[in-house]
Amino acid sequence: MPRPNVLFIITDQQRADHAGFMGNTQVRTPHLDALAGKGMVFENTWVSNPVCMPNRSTILTGRMPTAHGVVFNDRSLDWGANTFARRLKKSGYRTALIGKSHLQHGMSRNSVVPFRGEPSGFSPYPPGWDAVEHADRYLADAVTDPDDFYGFSHIELSIDHGARMTGHHLRWALDQGAHKDEVLVEYGPDAPGSDRSEAWWQIYRPPYEERFHSTSFVAERSIAFIESCADSEQPWMLWCSFPDPHHPMTPPGAWFDRHRPADMVLPHTRTDSLADAPEHLRLFRKLHPRDQRDWVTPCGFGSDELLGEAIAATYGMIEMADDRIGRILWTLERLGMRDDTLIVFTSDHGDMMGDHGLFLKGFMHYRGTLQVPLVIDAPGCAPGRTASLASSIDLAPTVLGLCGVAGYDGIQGRDLSPVLEDPAEEVRDHVLIEDDIAEITAKLTPIPARTRTLVTREHRYTRNSKGEEQLFNLMDDPDEMRDLKQNDQRTRSAMVERLADALMAVDDSARGAPAAEG
Repeated sequence: MPRPNVLFIITDQQRADHAGFMGNTQVRTPHLDALAGKGMVFENTWVSNPVCMPNRSTILTGRMPTAHGVVFNDRSLDWGANTFARRLKKSGYRTALIGKSHLQHGMSRNSVVPFRGEPSGFSPYPPGWDAVEHADRYLADAVTDPDDFYGFSHIELSIDHGARMTGHHLRWALDQGAHKDEVLVEYGPDAPGSDRSEAWWQIYRPPYEERFHSTSFVAERSIAFIESCADSEQPWMLWCSFPDPHHPMTPPGAWFDRHRPADMVLPHTRTDSLADAPEHLRLFRKLHPRDQRDWVTPCGFGSDELLGEAIAATYGMIEMADDRIGRILWTLERLGMRDDTLIVFTSDHGDMMGDHGLFLKGFMHYRGTLQVPLVIDAPGCAPGRTASLASSIDLAPTVLGLCGVAGYDGIQGRDLSPVLEDPAEEVRDHVLIEDDIAEITAKLTPIPARTRTLVTREHRYTRNSKGEEQLFNLMDDPDEMRDLKQNDQRTRSAMVERLADALMAVDDSARGAPAAEG
């Protein structure tokens, strides 16, 4: 069979239940729902890490964060890391990344806390290898992009979030007529815009037209790439990456008005006392969003009014992305490519969005941040829905398998192809989730340096480096309100053993092995 094209669509910080095909009756996602109707919906998909850079690197490599080395947003993916994009490129695919990458720490340099002393090693790569996503790089008169960015021959980056623009996106918007003083702005309450929430500066309408927004940029440039491939016999792979609905919550134009905050259904778990939860979660809950140390710090939801505003704006961003995804999918239809294209839709992690009184993401191992949407529409495979466990780490081997391309040493994910053939099939009985910060950061904050979670069909067990634990029965208690660690010692003991086995299974033997020529 001819090798399929690959359209890999990824959003940022979209919960599993923030899509119509996952049961949400308020957010309107007709194009994603239609895609779900043609593909396989994986209803039980979990991240390998609930933070942007680690999980994006895992999706691309098929390896756990502790294996590929990006354990937090303070370090870049190794320049020589093998990826499914590199394998496709070497196999003859034309490859492109349009939108958010976040494989390098350009937008996350504020997360880096330098070690006081000598590092554990030294980079073998030329200076500047990890500066491709630095915002100031795109303020120069000319930008020269690498010809191989982790396997992507062509990149057009949208680096920032909300109404702030950097990267190729900024240059494109200025060429389209955007005003620099409206789009190249700092994160903060003085950023230009209107209809700003009185409770939290990160909810507002941008001052520019929707045609300049990151969602429009990603869609327009993705369509241009697909059109450029139309007359070629060469298969292609496009990583189509929307920066939304990550906060700041700034849907442009009419998308800001799609929902009334007062109408939003608020999670009933927002009143959770967190009495048995790890200490840092209780501290997060006490922090109002307006009092964040910086714009990404985990916090409490503030108030019902603020939460309603946040959900309404988030739904507006999701609905705009859905609209543009519809345009991309229609382009495939128009060009006669739809039936020959493998389409994957997912997100890099979720958002607490008020669940358990918490807001945003990171170090909060509840379903809201850990579970993500996943649809795989593969040529020749029947549509359906499955409750079988899946993980972000499974996407690399699945794409390679469906394209008939061999993998590489160190892939730890599982090929989900058997589940595409039979929704009752199971390729894994657990999902392991890692969450780490640098030791020096842990010493300066209440956040534990290490957190590990094991998810099975029945349970979620979490343990951190401070010895704090959580145990929930996901079948009887899907909202994770009744912690069983004290009352069900038999299950706890079994989950501890399974976690130990899972950790040994991903103990990486590929790093440091003799490497092939690049």
